[in-house]
Amino acid sequence: MSASPTHASGEHGHHFKSFWLWVMCLTGVDYFSTLGYQPSIAFDNAGRLSPIATLFLVLVTLFGAVPIYRHVASSSPHGQGSIAMLERLVSGWGGKILVLILLGFAATDFVITKTLSAADAAVHLLENPFWEHHAPRLLQNQVTLTMMLLTLLGGWFMRGFAEVVWLAVAIVAVYLSINFLLLVECLRYLLTHPSLLSEWFQHVVNGEWAIGSHLPVSGTGWGSILILCFLLFPKLALGLSGFETGVAVMPLIAEEGETPQERLESRIDGARKLLLVAALIMSSYLLCSSLVTATLIPADALRKAPAIAEEESAATLEPGRPPEKGPAADRALAYLAHGESPLPVSPLFGNVFGTLYDISTVVILWFAGASAMAGLLNLVPQYLPRYGMAPDWARATRPLVLLFTGINLFVTWIFSASVDAQGAAYATGVIVLMSSAATATIIETYRSRTGHWIWRVPWGYSLIGLLFFYTMVAIIIEKPQGMQIASFFIVAIIVTSIISRTWRSTELRFTGFDFKDDNDKFLWDSLRHLEIAILVPHRPGGRDLIEKEQSIRAEHHLQPHEPIVFVEVSRGDVSEFYQHPTIDVTQQEGRIVLRITNCSSIPHVLAAVALEMSKSGRPPEIHFGWSNESPMRANVGFLLFGEGNVPWLVRELLMKAEKNPALQPRVIIG
Repeated sequence: MSASPTHASGEHGHHFKSFWLWVMCLTGVDYFSTLGYQPSIAFDNAGRLSPIATLFLVLVTLFGAVPIYRHVASSSPHGQGSIAMLERLVSGWGGKILVLILLGFAATDFVITKTLSAADAAVHLLENPFWEHHAPRLLQNQVTLTMMLLTLLGGWFMRGFAEVVWLAVAIVAVYLSINFLLLVECLRYLLTHPSLLSEWFQHVVNGEWAIGSHLPVSGTGWGSILILCFLLFPKLALGLSGFETGVAVMPLIAEEGETPQERLESRIDGARKLLLVAALIMSSYLLCSSLVTATLIPADALRKAPAIAEEESAATLEPGRPPEKGPAADRALAYLAHGESPLPVSPLFGNVFGTLYDISTVVILWFAGASAMAGLLNLVPQYLPRYGMAPDWARATRPLVLLFTGINLFVTWIFSASVDAQGAAYATGVIVLMSSAATATIIETYRSRTGHWIWRVPWGYSLIGLLFFYTMVAIIIEKPQGMQIASFFIVAIIVTSIISRTWRSTELRFTGFDFKDDNDKFLWDSLRHLEIAILVPHRPGGRDLIEKEQSIRAEHHLQPHEPIVFVEVSRGDVSEFYQHPTIDVTQQEGRIVLRITNCSSIPHVLAAVALEMSKSGRPPEIHFGWSNESPMRANVGFLLFGEGNVPWLVRELLMKAEKNPALQPRVIIG
């Protein structure tokens, strides 16, 4: 059997592997970097209830997201995440379209992760007094500085995954250490001043929550507090980012074991440890940071638009000008690190420690896009080229790095490097992918169980899925621009995929033959060496072979002694691009018949059969009967269903695959 290289899904692009804890740092630059703004987001939306709302977020993380993604890691161990699970559940063109839509949301998540994080890092730099007075004038511009950071990130990826992972380890170690020192000092101050905790608790039970927006519940009891925290959960959902990239980087995890199965199980085990440890670290940091934010920082300092008395507003504000935000808004932990709190929290805090904190925050925000880039470099090569919906060079790492960097620069220019303008798209991409992971897990678990449907339904996963869907709907309603941006990515992917699939439709797309058994392989090899001169395609279930042979011999003036081999092709999944058909060599009514199944396109299989037979003998002739089908309908049928315009397409495929006219199988129509 001869075959071309197989284009199956699996490992792509890179061969670097490392210990799971170091790989965790690659996804951690995205996940842990949210500490820079998550405490501020929590207080801005939940006020003094932010520690309780964050506790709810932590419970969802540990008992919702972690179990879901541990299942995803075991079911999709090659880094394709829930997209691969749903691809297996939905076949045909419906499955391909679903994958393209999910890839659109994944692109939204990963691309916006890079551009938003780089823009946020640029904001931190531009707000730093040292940068303001010493940086070149060119780098005082938000868009220019963001583009420079994205270009640097792309350049670092051009060096290879090893350099990316080791830099991520160093960045995460420094960032978590500085935050650990900051939180320990803050918690120490709280323990020595318990009145601050008592004061915060008294505010909570008295209903003095300092929530600026209109409350969707009435009452101040604990029931109202818990309901309110549940309703506010979607506003804190960015604290869940990082799980999709956690499974996307699975191919980078080093494996142990003698057999492929043992190595795969080792990778899955490493990925599960990665997800759990990352979630535990982030959960502890989120709980502590929300508590110190709510107790050590005045509420007005955290406001993006501090409350102003009515008698003062007209005198102090110009018409149409919003009030200035508080000094701790969007930078709660940095506010504490710089020693700006009115409380003497720690003698360590001040300009020096605050500057170190700012530097570590800027660096991790800049590198937060590394995990997103790793996710894109793993997802795209495993889908679009395999679907024929991207050029084959899209399997290589460096061209994709250049492409994605260019897309990042374009998105940055479109949004003028605005953090706020991109936030909705980021949240939408994150929660849609998490909802798809929950959906895939629920369906897969249900199908794996037996018995009554009540016992088959994974009720725990279902509750988590409902929560994720509630969060997704709430985010889309509150921030519809996020779905609009995601729709742009989806449409762009679908349009370019259609163009690529059409452009590549005349590639041979053949990766070799399978055989029903060894006898079929022996008969096939024998036919190839007998130099059978004539192949006649025959529609399965059509005219009987005797009538078909008589018609072909009469219309094509074939001599009775010239042997004919009939070829019957049955299509499988016509949405597949590359095909690996199965051959069954049989005899029917004294005539040899090649029955070929599991193919996506009839013309490509016929061309492949003729080319394979010509390798060991003289090129055969392929004799077709005449078709009255309209050219337009035939071409559409070929693109979508793998049949239509067969003779002309077989001829074109043969001419492209074999440049030497003397070796080309001939196509005869009559």
